[in-house]
Amino acid sequence: MRFRKLLLLLFLSIFSVETNAQVVYENGNGIVAIGRGLEYCIDTIGTVSFPEISRGVLPFKKFDRNVPNIGIVPYPVWLRATVTNQSTAERLTIEVAQALLDSIDFFFPLPGGDYGVRHCGEAYPFSAREVKNHNFVYELDIAPGATKTYYFRIRSFDKLELPVFLGNKGQIVQSDLSKNILFGIFFGIIMVMFFYNLFIYFTVKDPTYLYYVVYILVVGLIQSTIEGYAFQYLWPDNNFLATRAFYIFTALVNITGLEFVRRFLHTKTRIPRLDKVSTALYVVYSVAIVLALFGFYYPSYQILQIFAGFVSLYMLAVAIIIARMGYRPAKFFIIAWIPLIIGIIIYVMKDVGILSYSTLTNYSIAIGSALEVILLSFALADKINILEAEKRSSQEKALRVSMENERIIREQNIILEAKVNERTVELKASNNELAKTLKDLQDAETQLVESEKMASLGQLTAGIAHEINNPINFVTSNVSPLRRDVELLTEMIHQMEAISLKDLRPEEKEQEIAALKEELDFDYLKEEINFLLKGIADGASRTAEIVKGLRVFSRLDEDDLKKADINEGLNSTLVIVNHLLNNTIAVEKNYAGVPLVECFPGKLNQVFLNMMSNAIHAIHKRWGEEPNGKLTLSTWADDDNVYVSIRDNGTGMDDMTRKKLFEPFFTTKDVGEGTGLGLSIAYNTIRKHNGSIQVNSVLGEGTEFIMSLPIIHELVKN
Repeated sequence: MRFRKLLLLLFLSIFSVETNAQVVYENGNGIVAIGRGLEYCIDTIGTVSFPEISRGVLPFKKFDRNVPNIGIVPYPVWLRATVTNQSTAERLTIEVAQALLDSIDFFFPLPGGDYGVRHCGEAYPFSAREVKNHNFVYELDIAPGATKTYYFRIRSFDKLELPVFLGNKGQIVQSDLSKNILFGIFFGIIMVMFFYNLFIYFTVKDPTYLYYVVYILVVGLIQSTIEGYAFQYLWPDNNFLATRAFYIFTALVNITGLEFVRRFLHTKTRIPRLDKVSTALYVVYSVAIVLALFGFYYPSYQILQIFAGFVSLYMLAVAIIIARMGYRPAKFFIIAWIPLIIGIIIYVMKDVGILSYSTLTNYSIAIGSALEVILLSFALADKINILEAEKRSSQEKALRVSMENERIIREQNIILEAKVNERTVELKASNNELAKTLKDLQDAETQLVESEKMASLGQLTAGIAHEINNPINFVTSNVSPLRRDVELLTEMIHQMEAISLKDLRPEEKEQEIAALKEELDFDYLKEEINFLLKGIADGASRTAEIVKGLRVFSRLDEDDLKKADINEGLNSTLVIVNHLLNNTIAVEKNYAGVPLVECFPGKLNQVFLNMMSNAIHAIHKRWGEEPNGKLTLSTWADDDNVYVSIRDNGTGMDDMTRKKLFEPFFTTKDVGEGTGLGLSIAYNTIRKHNGSIQVNSVLGEGTEFIMSLPIIHELVKN
């Protein structure tokens, strides 16, 4: 393959007509465009090396204009410049005034006959340039009277226009300074308009200004990119962005311009069908951006070139259509858009050769953009005037409407006042009736709560009566035998006194007393008295324990917030409900060593009583008199809370019942067995303690209530 390529290049070099062009620089020439003195060839193979080029394997052609315009060429382009220095300048300078080159390799002759090379372009860091300039500037080592040949290898995927200038170094520097001043003026205008409209946006909060600010920023960025200043000052070491910035910002300037036009002229509401073209153009330019990001520069540039004129004409057409509808801002937009259109036309005429290359033709788009930005700012300012006029008109209309409304209100007030007087009498009667109804409801609520309290009190009384009855019966049953034994003992004492007064010998007295003891069975009498006294003492002690449990349960002497032992409260509650167990329900206690809880003990014991009573009722309902029921009481704690579990193996409940469990007056018990307020009161009591209740239940298996109580009580606001 390599051999075939060399044969092809040799064939082209033999049968081509060699043309030699030369640039002669003399004193007084100043800066000259040397396009006609350059020669070029296009490396359609893409791999031709410099030695092959220097040997003439590819034919060079002359340019026919001072500023060559090769167009879009997706191949490397070689330039050859043969320069003769007929001036007194020791060093000449050559400048390629085209910043958008992906790569430019400058080959220059060395003293020994070889060639050196300098690599520049957007594919290389800006620091690689010997002369730090936004264009490509090279100093030529040509003594007066000498002739040397230089080569350039250029690669670019967009339009390749090559303004190449030759002059002494001071003249080139002065020329670049003038260009920098011109661009500085342009960029200054862009920045002034940017901050001016940004300030207006923050003042009036109109989103149109924000879109315009973004558009201005992108206009400044694309012009800075085209002239090479963006690469020099903004991203000098970012070659990825440098090689793609032109395509990205060109697409963005069209996207932001379209969006600004849509917002400024309200195309979505005024011309909705034509407005859809903007959406299609967004897609087109997004594709161009994606292609550029992935390195497909040539198709990206083709898209931008094809749609460039269409977008400008589309925006102008939209503005004309809306202006004919009578929308004044559209007329200002047309006026502002005309300088940009003229600038684009001048730039295109320069590209096709109708107009010659000059500072004016080269910067025509930048000048048109600056004028467009300024005039659009005036258009936006006029929009503010329109809004102010509309606002004044709206205020005047609102004032007239307000005055009319005031008149109508005065008339209506007279009518309403009469109706109000009529309704006042009715409302007073209704209020009296509502007050009576409210009092009746409050009385009914009080009676229901008292009914629940009485039911609990009855349950408490029944439990205490049952618990105290056994030890009291035990005491009362021992009183009669004890009285009889005491009477026998008293009679024995009297008889022993009589024996002691008889005139008998001591031996005879002892015999009579012994006979008396044997007759009365004195030893058994002592044993029986001790037994009866012990029984009475046990009964009294049991009664005292029950009373103590009752006192712990009710906490009648502790109405304030106190620290209480939850385990003690559960045990005291068990004393109250013990009679309900009927010796058929087993009680299992799983108490942990929990800390004291800051609470209202009596109210918590009432909660435990309601929960245990419901659990025992559910167990009896499932098992009846069978000894299979089980009530499990458990306590445990963590750093913040104490937990109480009351679990039974009763009937359980379904989901519907569990959802209504804590609603007032809801009960599953038969009529007369409960009011339906117990669990509601329990729920509110736990909530006032800043706690919670969790219910776990399976129908037919049982229910578990888990209560969490904070160790430190915090008041809960109702």
